Amino acid sequence: MKEKYLELLKTVKREGIEELIDFIEKTDFFRAPASTRFHGDHEGGLVEHSLKVYEILKHKVETNIEKIEVKDETIIIVALLHDLCKANFYKIDYRNAKNALGVWEKVPYYTVDDTIPYGHGEKSVMMITEYMKLTPEEKYSIRWHMGYTEPKELYNTIGLAYKKYPLALLTHEADLEATYFYNT
Repeated sequence: MKEKYLELLKTVKREGIEELIDFIEKTDFFRAPASTRFHGDHEGGLVEHSLKVYEILKHKVETNIEKIEVKDETIIIVALLHDLCKANFYKIDYRNAKNALGVWEKVPYYTVDDTIPYGHGEKSVMMITEYMKLTPEEKYSIRWHMGYTEPKELYNTIGLAYKKYPLALLTHEADLEATYFYNT
């Protein structure tokens, strides 16, 4: 999956993409889980989830009833980088649990170690823009990909963002589908 991810990302022809790819390769992005327990909670879950979001988002843009003009490069950037904030975010710890024989043993599990507490979508946008520019549509799509799981005080803002940039709504939907339909 790492090869497929990098192959897609390398099709982006934007200043700074090589440096961003170098950064990603130096992180645990390709080994990291997508979450601690909700989806993709296994080694490599993050890259698996990101690729599934890309596949779903591309299909949604191509088949949406209301035509949405979006460059392939934008779909790649938004889908593959929406959860960049999860790089170097999870750590493995150990806890005691009974095995199948009822014997206690230490088992590994993922825990959060957030050394850059800057939020979720906004943190991904911040990390990406340290290397390359994003269009407003890309920023909004990545920032608001969590949709209505954000605090209710932000619901009006989210709705305005989705009206202004329909790709942001489709990104949220693609993220949900990848999470709940495919458990990635």
